[in-house]
Amino acid sequence: MKKILLVTLVLLAGLSIRVAAQNTPIFPKGEIATINNHTGTVWLTELNKPDSIIDIAVANATFAPGAKLDWHIHPAGQILMITDGTGYYQEKGKAIQVVHKGDIVKCAPGIAHWHGASPKSSFTYVAVSTNSAKNKTVWLQRVTDAEYNTVK
Repeated sequence: MKKILLVTLVLLAGLSIRVAAQNTPIFPKGEIATINNHTGTVWLTELNKPDSIIDIAVANATFAPGAKLDWHIHPAGQILMITDGTGYYQEKGKAIQVVHKGDIVKCAPGIAHWHGASPKSSFTYVAVSTNSAKNKTVWLQRVTDAEYNTVK
């Protein structure tokens, strides 16, 4: 009986270590964003700075539940690769899309949109965009509670 109990405990310990490893973030969470272009808590990590050889910015963003960016535009577009949680993405004049780990979002060039976490889940993505002068983010107004709560 003691051997069965010992084997069971060892198996459970191994399983809990494996589950913990699966929940480890791929990239560091980064620093809390202090720029006034969002509501709630957002952490950012710059993964790749553009240079003269490859003009592409790559960043990891993590949102606390309910946190969201303001409406904004990427003149040359952006790609979001969702790596964890459940979030929202909305283009001006369209319904909110609910996005999950494994989804890819293409933020079309010049289209006003916002993205952030759903109310009950954190949300993490890797953002990829060109960093050329023509792709500087244009920040617009805050997302209102009424807009945020229109998810279906």
